[in-house]
Amino acid sequence: MITPAQCRAARALIEWPREQLAEVSRVALRTIVDFERGARAPREVTLIAIRSALESAGVIFIDDERGEGVVKLRDRQQ
Repeated sequence: MITPAQCRAARALIEWPREQLAEVSRVALRTIVDFERGARAPREVTLIAIRSALESAGVIFIDDERGEGVVKLRDRQQ
C-alpha cells in the first residue's frame, strides 16, 4: 500500500508539512507522525486516504522490479 519512507519522500517531493497532509487526507496529525516514524501501522482505510491525498497533489507510487516502493512526481504537463 504505502510505507512510512514513501510517505516521507512523497511529502518532500511536494513540499508538504505533515500538517498539510493531515488536513488534505483528513487523517489525524498524530496518526501521520506515528506512521512515518514506524510507531504504528494505520488501518487500510487510513493508508488509502493518505495515499489518495498525495496522489491528488501529483505523487506517483511505483513498485520496482524488486517489489520495493518508489515515489516520483507526476509530469506537470499531464
